[in-house]
Amino acid sequence: MWTVAPSGTARFWARRMTHETTLHTADAAFVTDAPFAVREDLARDALDEWMGFGSLSRVLEAAGPDAPPLTGPGRTLHLHATDVRQAEWLVDLTGEPITWSHAHEKAAVAVRAPLTDLVLLLYGRRTPADPSVEVYGDAGLLPLWLERSGFWLRK
Repeated sequence: MWTVAPSGTARFWARRMTHETTLHTADAAFVTDAPFAVREDLARDALDEWMGFGSLSRVLEAAGPDAPPLTGPGRTLHLHATDVRQAEWLVDLTGEPITWSHAHEKAAVAVRAPLTDLVLLLYGRRTPADPSVEVYGDAGLLPLWLERSGFWLRK
């Protein structure tokens, strides 16, 4: 079956729709001023899924020839959940292919937020300027990466 990622399985769609449903639940909560939080296991998986999409070659291809470069020397991002243990993601944009891992390392840009807010940031429900999100380092790299790695949301 067709999928955005190369897996091509029904499991892909079950996972994808779980995260879409979570985001639409957040949207409904925001409209009604209801509290919202993503269960830790789902939030971790949503971030892992995003990282998997962000490492696809289409992230670089979708930009076009006149777009600012995403990859290059020293271009790394570190996402760190502040409210749970061992919830960190390191995105390596220093070359091709783009890679990611669960690691705690210094990076060109560091993003610290509660786990739910990291998910909401990746899916455009929070911004780097949101009070719950702390951004250190190359502040221009984060929005560029968010735009490029979210290509699959717009296709």
